[in-house]
Amino acid sequence: MRWVPTALRSAAAISAGLLLFGSFPPRPWWFLAPLGIAVLTLVVCDSGRLRAGFGYGFLAGAGFFLPLLPWTGIYVGPVPWLALSTACAGYIGLFGLAARLVGVLPGWPLWVALAWTTAEWGRSSFPFGGFPWGRVAFGQADGWFLSLAAIGGAPLVGFAVALTGTSAAALVRLLWSSRGHRTVAAASPGDVEKGVPGPVEDRGVVPWGRCALAAVALVVMPVAGLLLRATLPAPDAGDRTITVAAIQGSVPRLGLDFNEQRRAVLDNHVGRTEELARDVAAGRLPQPDVVIWPENSSDIDPLRNADAFALITAASEQIHAPILVGAVLVNSDHTTTNSVIVWNGVAGPGERHDKKIIQPFGEYLPMRAFFRLFSEYADRAGYFVPGHGDGVVHAAGIDIGVATCYEVAFDRSFEDAMRAGAQLLTVPTNNATFGDSEMTYQQLAMSRIRAVEHGRALVVAATSGVSAIIAADGSVRQETPLFVPAALVAELPLREGNTPATRIGPIPERVFAILTAAAVLAAVVRRRSARTGPPTDRKVTIYRRSSARLRAH
Repeated sequence: MRWVPTALRSAAAISAGLLLFGSFPPRPWWFLAPLGIAVLTLVVCDSGRLRAGFGYGFLAGAGFFLPLLPWTGIYVGPVPWLALSTACAGYIGLFGLAARLVGVLPGWPLWVALAWTTAEWGRSSFPFGGFPWGRVAFGQADGWFLSLAAIGGAPLVGFAVALTGTSAAALVRLLWSSRGHRTVAAASPGDVEKGVPGPVEDRGVVPWGRCALAAVALVVMPVAGLLLRATLPAPDAGDRTITVAAIQGSVPRLGLDFNEQRRAVLDNHVGRTEELARDVAAGRLPQPDVVIWPENSSDIDPLRNADAFALITAASEQIHAPILVGAVLVNSDHTTTNSVIVWNGVAGPGERHDKKIIQPFGEYLPMRAFFRLFSEYADRAGYFVPGHGDGVVHAAGIDIGVATCYEVAFDRSFEDAMRAGAQLLTVPTNNATFGDSEMTYQQLAMSRIRAVEHGRALVVAATSGVSAIIAADGSVRQETPLFVPAALVAELPLREGNTPATRIGPIPERVFAILTAAAVLAAVVRRRSARTGPPTDRKVTIYRRSSARLRAH
């Protein structure tokens, strides 16, 4: 297929990226992800030089990330959006380069799929702690691959999607190459010695065995996902049940300036909690055991501000339950901490989770003096510092694992909490700074993956939406609309057993990375051997390349 013009390959690469974008929420078209990877694989594995593999991969990355991430520049201009999209596209370019290398190895669909997963691991880790947004697993919350998260987490889901795509590409290549194109027959030993190709003949033999193997690899992962769906816990199954409420107070206005009306945001959440208390007192809703407020529900430090302290205490007393309050705390060194505090009525603040994975260029700015040269918004980045601890807070006798907003994108977000015995998970989040973009739906899908990964019910509490109650099988039992004050109340099961994904943690991704490195090394050695072999071998290589060119035409 090397006869395909560069312009057409470039268009196909961009289309592959757009297909990947189309697989992400709020669209339910999860099946576009393996199709996008199949198209990209066909482009980069037949692209000639290594730099072409990188270039086409980069184009696909641009086609993917530019439409996926515009919310990053809604209120700060296009520079951060374009810069972040370009950096992320570079990792897809590296995948294209690696795929071009390992695409010559036996069993190449496996190695290319591993290269995809490893590229996602790299993007999720480097630089500045990585940026996992856009991993293909996060577009699969409605798809057949979802249940694989309980076995190997998001990395296994991503690998399954990639292997399905690369296997489809392999099947297409096999069927294409078997068409009645001109084929070079075997040359005589003397001709081989002279570097002369054999005679050209027309034939179209279908390699049915290899096609069958590719077809099996194409269906094995989605079928496995469908079969494993039956092993996921039922939404109501658990050791015991509790009643949880999630409060969405909404905000006075969207954008970066929403927190200039910090008192109004706090009042909104207090008021909606008091309304819930009246519904409970009237018997319209059940009494919650615990109430969860979103991130930034109190941007006024309630440990330093007496009014905020009194308001939250009164709300907790009125609802007769502890409240998990998302608050911004000012430290003695004038840095800030993004915290979730357990507020126990008149007893006041108790345990807290300080956000451990903080957002670069938002909650803090690495190399502030340098980036100040490029954007007037640089100084609007916060001075937050990461917290420590295991991510678990205890409220009403329940062990609750917390991952605040950005943290949920990372595989390690709930690892410590699950090891510490979390029975219920929650993601308090504030999406008001991203307007009515698709960001909130993309993040909700991540929470659904985490619920399946760890086999726990999960509560999303958002300032402006979407708040949701998610069962351990990834289904959304309740959700709120955007920008509407609301309270979700649900009976949720508590569990103590762990999924295989929880027990093995990051091992699958490490294994994938090691295997990819080994495949790349083997491909490099093979490539160098072909270039530096003895003269006769080089002539055979010339013959094979000539044969390949004739087959392509």
